[in-house]
Amino acid sequence: MEWLTRMNDALDLMERHMEESIGIEEIARAACSSPFHFQRMFNILTGMTVAEYMRRRRLTLAAQELAVSSAKVVDVALKYGYDSPESFAKAFRRLHGISPSEARDPDVPLKACPRISFHLSLKGDKEMDYRIVEKEAFTVVGKTIRVSLENCEEPGQQVPRFWQECNINGTTGRLASLSRDGHVLGICLDMRPDKEDYTYMIGAESRPDADASGLELREIPASTWAVFTAVGPMPDAVRNVFQRVFQEWFPSTGFEHAGKPEFERYPDGDTTSADYRCEVWVPVVKKG
Repeated sequence: MEWLTRMNDALDLMERHMEESIGIEEIARAACSSPFHFQRMFNILTGMTVAEYMRRRRLTLAAQELAVSSAKVVDVALKYGYDSPESFAKAFRRLHGISPSEARDPDVPLKACPRISFHLSLKGDKEMDYRIVEKEAFTVVGKTIRVSLENCEEPGQQVPRFWQECNINGTTGRLASLSRDGHVLGICLDMRPDKEDYTYMIGAESRPDADASGLELREIPASTWAVFTAVGPMPDAVRNVFQRVFQEWFPSTGFEHAGKPEFERYPDGDTTSADYRCEVWVPVVKKG
């Protein structure tokens, strides 16, 4: 598949630039993709941002070099893109749990981030029903948090915890009452390829007369949306849909991510039920 070849071409390019700087634009170009779409695709498929993956790979190679050579720490730091031994040592300790000089001890275990590669998985066990919707710009009201992508484990914890807090303190119920249609939205905002965090809002499409005191207002731009239905208990059902969208749907269509906010649309109901249904809205654009 052409998509698979292009993604692996981008990985090859990244690997060749472990000892020098390379921008997301050049990496995405190797995959014949926009920077935003490549970054979002990479994050969904690997659980890491491109920057985090490059950092882990460089620190893996640096540890290997320190363990088998007499190279100075400062030289290894500069070789793998760090401006000072101090910044290198801080990043090194975060990944390996030890200082760079301790990596020379043969009895000290080191962590490794292996080079990844993308492979085609032909499942074909479930159809992906979707519809394309054109929607004008609209205003949302809600509460927000910043979600970090630097630690690939943390996003899976932050958002469900935020939902739990908003359910308990009554925010979710209030937002449903302010909504034009009674639905509550989970919205990913401020996603940028060169940043390792984004804003997540629990919100609603606001009525014109809604009392938004104490809440945040944001504008969702007009877009073309691919809309998918998620069935089952939350949050796993939504996560599965997002994974299938990026693993199966995008590679098999002529669309890519439009770089605008994406959101989940939740109707009232028991979100732990096996037959609970909600929607995932992904902004899309036809590839040029």
